[in-house]
Amino acid sequence: MKTTPRIAVIGAGPAGLMCARVLQLRGVDVAVYDADASVDARDAGGTLDLHADSGQIALEDAGLMEAFTELARPEGQAHLRLDQHGAVLASFVPDGDDDAAPEIDRGRLRAMLAAHVAPGTVRWGHKLVRAVAVGEGGHRLEFAGGAAVEADLVIGADGAWSRVRPLVSDAVPRYSGVSLLEVRFDDVERRHPRITELVGDGHMFANNGNGQAIIGQRNGHGVVRGYVGMRAPLDWHTAAGVDLGDAAAVRGFLLEEFSGWAERLLPFLIDSDHGYTNRPLHALPAPLAWERTPGVTLLGDAAHLMSPFGGHGANLAMLDAAELARAIAEEPTLDAAVTRYETAMFARSGPLAVGANQALERFFASGSHIPDHAAEHQRYKEAAADYRRRQGASAAE
Repeated sequence: MKTTPRIAVIGAGPAGLMCARVLQLRGVDVAVYDADASVDARDAGGTLDLHADSGQIALEDAGLMEAFTELARPEGQAHLRLDQHGAVLASFVPDGDDDAAPEIDRGRLRAMLAAHVAPGTVRWGHKLVRAVAVGEGGHRLEFAGGAAVEADLVIGADGAWSRVRPLVSDAVPRYSGVSLLEVRFDDVERRHPRITELVGDGHMFANNGNGQAIIGQRNGHGVVRGYVGMRAPLDWHTAAGVDLGDAAAVRGFLLEEFSGWAERLLPFLIDSDHGYTNRPLHALPAPLAWERTPGVTLLGDAAHLMSPFGGHGANLAMLDAAELARAIAEEPTLDAAVTRYETAMFARSGPLAVGANQALERFFASGSHIPDHAAEHQRYKEAAADYRRRQGASAAE
């Protein structure tokens, strides 16, 4: 980039922070704005598997693979698949040197990335209210509380309900028909041995092939998160007369709904240490693209919100961020940089979003498809090697 553009990233999640880190490594100034009061102001959520062909490539570009490796849990790649009776359908235990998709807690990843951007990069406590075009690709960003700035490029890394997205598209997330009730178990080895036995070091998936599922995932610090999944209307709890704030009422509802499930799986329904959080799953229409809009673009969920099945969301978000930052540093104009980035991003994210949404549908419709995780990991490694070859060839031209 031959000039010094004013670049504003909205959202200090992994995508926004990754974009800022890679830009700063290449000498480009950037400011990040986030509604949270601080990096750890809220629970950032569960665990992520960072794939060799996407999330890890971004970490390499950011010079953070060593920092990531110190925090990651390669043993967390393990998977166990059960039916509703508790019978084992399949299991996967990674080899000791398998680094295709190691796990890391979302909160730890966010904190790590935040620690590796320049001090003052993130303006915490800045909730975007409105973005207004001011001509020649510029935008005025107005925040709650009255603060306002202008930018030559606005990068929307602000997630599913992005306030930046309307600048480029009228697409909005649609309810998938599946809701998850999140539960959490602390100090699991001591307090929840039955949960520990089932989840182990990684993930457990159980479903009945008829719209119900129980998912458990190991997090760091002795925590397991669970997700009780149901194919149901968006307002299922209202229709059932269940107050989500009344843990006893929710437990009673779940025990009735999941009657016939194995007793060994029932602790996921009744033993949560922190009540129940309703998480309806939404996705943007896929594939999604838009006409080139001067002065604005999107990363991650803001651009291609998809089902979590396949684990592509955070990985694509981080690769989006690294590729956009590289393009900004290398292209002669912002418009050329964003055009280069969006062309590649649309081509990559569209098929993966379609596949992830179909995987969710299959899992809750029949549950018959069980991924071959060993083959999946091999594909990640091969795709990563191919990506690097292409990147090297492009740099040599």
